[in-house]
Amino acid sequence: MPPPPAKWKGKCEFNFTGGCNNKLIGARHFGNGDGTPVDFNGHGTHTASTAGGNFVRGANLFGNADGTAVGIAPMAHLAIYKVCSPGCSESSIIAGIDAAIEDGVDVLSISLGGRFRSFIDNNIALGAFSAMEKGIFVSCSAGNSGPFNTSLSNEAPWVLTVGASTIDRKLVSTAVLGDNQELKGESAFQPGDLTQLPLVYPGLNMSDFGAQSCSQRTLNNTNVRGKVVLCHVDVFTSPISQGEAVRDAGGVAMILVNGQRQGFSTSADAHVLPATNLNYEDGLKVLAYVNSTSTPTAAILFKGTIIGDRNSPMVASFSSRGPSLASPGILKPDILGPGVNILAAWPTSLENNNNTKNTFNIISGTSMSCPHLSGVAALLKSSHPNWSPAAIKSAIMTTADVINLENQQIEDERHQPASIFATGAGHVNPARANKPGLVYDIEPQDYIPYLCGLNYTNREMSIILQRKVNCSAESRILEGELNYPSFSIRFGLLSNHTFVRTVTNVGEASSSYDVEVVSPRGVDVSVNPQTLSFSELNQKLSYEVTFSISSVNVAANSTSSVSQGFIVWKSGKISVRSPIVVVEANV
Repeated sequence: MPPPPAKWKGKCEFNFTGGCNNKLIGARHFGNGDGTPVDFNGHGTHTASTAGGNFVRGANLFGNADGTAVGIAPMAHLAIYKVCSPGCSESSIIAGIDAAIEDGVDVLSISLGGRFRSFIDNNIALGAFSAMEKGIFVSCSAGNSGPFNTSLSNEAPWVLTVGASTIDRKLVSTAVLGDNQELKGESAFQPGDLTQLPLVYPGLNMSDFGAQSCSQRTLNNTNVRGKVVLCHVDVFTSPISQGEAVRDAGGVAMILVNGQRQGFSTSADAHVLPATNLNYEDGLKVLAYVNSTSTPTAAILFKGTIIGDRNSPMVASFSSRGPSLASPGILKPDILGPGVNILAAWPTSLENNNNTKNTFNIISGTSMSCPHLSGVAALLKSSHPNWSPAAIKSAIMTTADVINLENQQIEDERHQPASIFATGAGHVNPARANKPGLVYDIEPQDYIPYLCGLNYTNREMSIILQRKVNCSAESRILEGELNYPSFSIRFGLLSNHTFVRTVTNVGEASSSYDVEVVSPRGVDVSVNPQTLSFSELNQKLSYEVTFSISSVNVAANSTSSVSQGFIVWKSGKISVRSPIVVVEANV
């Protein structure tokens, strides 16, 4: 690794053996917690290594997912700002972001967040605005409150809001029921195969919700000793804790079944006993089997690491969905990145083996997808140092994949075509993002008329911008008039909307782009002009797009009042795709 850049002003606030080095060039802590930037939780280590970890051979968890681990931007320097110890106070978050700006970072990766209806109440949004003004790219987690609509975190248009998707690797553990049904699930802990044993369901008493989910100290009324225990996924209890409860009560294995909320989105966890997580559909089969016999049994067979899941990428069930409450006229999330069953570094070994140096873990969340995109942004910043944060975001969004490995539209946790409120622009494609052809750029001052248009007061504007702003002396624009790489249209009193977008040529100097439109159901989309001809690099050209309700209502012949489409500018092999979502005003 090369030494830190000359601009670097950061420091390390610990006296660990070796201290910082040319990879870890900064480590600071904020708040009144444990007084050290050292990670005792694992979350920060995992996310940092995902974004910029170096090459490590033989990385695995319990021998599974074995291979060479590497972060997205392995030659990037890392600086760590610990703002949660254990709680994440607003003052610590702001202090950490301010310090990162002052130290001279290029990319901020923020794998935390909360749900706010206003940017003025969101310290991440406030700190990120200051970072964006300094040319710093900010990537944030979309949140883990899915699959419900309006469940997003980090909705500000000056940050990249990242949802989570699956990868094509499965750590397969198969439940074999006493009637010979074989149901494939997942587990990162894969010991020897478990032979047929009695299967017990503590949740037979439907009023005992704690026992259904095998929460701690809820299994006292059920004889689970020496048995396989059937448990329901509980969003308030980790799968690891559920397994610990089963083990502590004397159970020898666990079958963990999804609810409808989790659907087909399964998790490979580092369980403390033989276990498997089954999807919702297969979980119903297990429940039906348990109710069909007085002597149910089950075995668990461990199949190891299997690559090539053709349904990937699929939107994770937990990945938060739009529309944005803080700014409905901006489509969020922006992008999907890998966030399910991600192998990355961990502070300690989970293998209970004093001889191991294998410090990795597999966990899931939009906290995991966010650093993937942070790493991509670092690569793009290195390749295109003059690109603004908005240009980098545009390159990521307009080159995203919208199909899975089966060449079908990306699906959600129900195996249904996913809404744009789940996928945003699609799934990140780093190689294509490096050559986007055109970008939608936004200057920091362009957010002033946007924010004034949201009716923030002058006092609130001064808090966001850290300087005095008088909105009565500024122009105001509708949210949809911001030069964003996507379109979020809400039809109410107006039956048509017209917006102007400006694109900057970052591809071939002499190039021509023709427009293709996939219109949302019930909406006419007209673009003028239909061809953009460039003669030089960094040339800017504008186009006008009008969205009109057609003779067929937006929601006609459909149970949904949301429809979606795309505007695509094409030049040879280059496609610059902007997603469109259209919503009826009452949604």
